[in-house]
Amino acid sequence: MSKEVSEEPQAHHHGKDYVDPPPAPLLDFAEIKLWSFYRALIAEFIATLLFLYVTVATVIGHKKQTDPFCGVGLVKAFMKHPYNSLGGGANSIAPGYSTGTALGAEIIGTFVLVYTVFSATDPKRSARDSHIPVLAPLPIGFAVFMVHLATIPITGTGINPARSFGAAVIFNNDKIWDDHWVFWVGPFVGALAAAAYHQYILRAAAIKALGSFRSNPTN
Repeated sequence: MSKEVSEEPQAHHHGKDYVDPPPAPLLDFAEIKLWSFYRALIAEFIATLLFLYVTVATVIGHKKQTDPFCGVGLVKAFMKHPYNSLGGGANSIAPGYSTGTALGAEIIGTFVLVYTVFSATDPKRSARDSHIPVLAPLPIGFAVFMVHLATIPITGTGINPARSFGAAVIFNNDKIWDDHWVFWVGPFVGALAAAAYHQYILRAAAIKALGSFRSNPTN
């Protein structure tokens, strides 16, 4: 009695489940003709409007307890007296804190937020750990909440130049403009550090690039 042995072709397994797509162009004017572009534009506008309204109103409420343009404009229209008497929710360095402390708070706060966004939305992580569902808005929202708890007493929480610039333009105070550079430099440095940490440490892009360089016989 003979036994038939069938050999199935072996599948070739790659080292990773997700392959990074090629980088998208910085400017693609073909997108202007697509409805998806305008849908994204409307979504960003509404989200920024609500974000500014909530954060500026929160800062005003915090100052009252302790002694983009449209969102700030809504606060000014609906809460005119608290807006004018409590600093308009504009970002500034609180009394008792140095410029270095405020800059550090903005850098660390932005780092926490951007790092959380990268980690929660990383498609490579989703492909590798697809059995672990992650609802991205929850960790991102929690990161924003924690950063606000930590930095509102120091700077009013910038971590977003659009939020800081819109509030500064509407309130338009000399003290606000004197401190305004902190709310551009801090978020840019923090975001750059988070992007470098995520890409070159967690995703090991630097090690992969060095290995590719060493394995190239022409080098």
